[in-house]
Amino acid sequence: MSHDKIDLHKIQTYSLKDRPSKVSISDFSQVHQKGDSFADFLDRLPNILAAKNLKEVIHRVLEARRHKKPVIFGMGAHVIKVGLAPVVIDLMERNIITGVAFNGAAIVHDFELAYAGKTSEDVDQVIGSGQFGMAKETGEFLGEAIRYGAREVGLGRGVGEKILEAKLPHRDLSILATAARLNIPATIHVAVGTDIVHMHPAIDPECLGKASHTDFLKFADMVSELEGGIYFNIGSAVILPEVFLKAITLVRNLGFKCEKFTTVNCDFVHHYRPTVNVVTRPTAQGGEGLTLYGHHEILLPLLAAGIIEKESSRGEAEGPVRH
Repeated sequence: MSHDKIDLHKIQTYSLKDRPSKVSISDFSQVHQKGDSFADFLDRLPNILAAKNLKEVIHRVLEARRHKKPVIFGMGAHVIKVGLAPVVIDLMERNIITGVAFNGAAIVHDFELAYAGKTSEDVDQVIGSGQFGMAKETGEFLGEAIRYGAREVGLGRGVGEKILEAKLPHRDLSILATAARLNIPATIHVAVGTDIVHMHPAIDPECLGKASHTDFLKFADMVSELEGGIYFNIGSAVILPEVFLKAITLVRNLGFKCEKFTTVNCDFVHHYRPTVNVVTRPTAQGGEGLTLYGHHEILLPLLAAGIIEKESSRGEAEGPVRH
């Protein structure tokens, strides 16, 4: 077959100097210098891809708090299990985080850390004997906290208040106790059968459902004020993305303006539901969704340190949003 019609000498070219390009040397990283602060380290990261997103998320958190807009952390219990409670608590104390939401496993790990200073069983070692999840104190304490939460204040607040009331030895490392102490909304969203306490006789299923539904309404109340704020989904692949989507549609149905806000999904792998139910669908009416991939035990301290460093360089953030 002849290729005589394909004459490379006839192609049309343009000047590289005139071509738009996605990468410029102005976006490159800069070499770390002796004596640089962490804020300097952040500034020296490249303005490209994930590094650009990280800096943008830090900027938006500080802007949201400067304008007294909410910053809500929706988290899987894995955040607690990998040792990040002090990081989250510090951001709550600094009036950066204005509300937290968890899946049901959070009450287990939050209580066990407050009570015993340890959590997270070696499932492989105990599943064969049928002992997985059978810690007596966990079932009994949380059973009472669930009954109290159903009567009064919801599940997250109920567990937090009971931890404070019992003066558990490590209560300073309890996110839920901190939320109760600071009067920050903390909600728990349960899928029945997914958490070890659901196997314990001390758990009243009617109270569990009622307390968690109360928390859904509290969460929707937080979301109703999200305009101009930020919602983080950190390590929840299914439960919290679904809860967030329902809360969004509920508050819009009730006439609340909830369009221009930022969502951030943080995880170490790509999942379908966080992508569509947090990053894309809720922000389609004028907001923006961002994604940060990385292991939580590295990513979240990095994000928090960036917020703190940048906050101190521009003055303290204004007071907390109260719901």
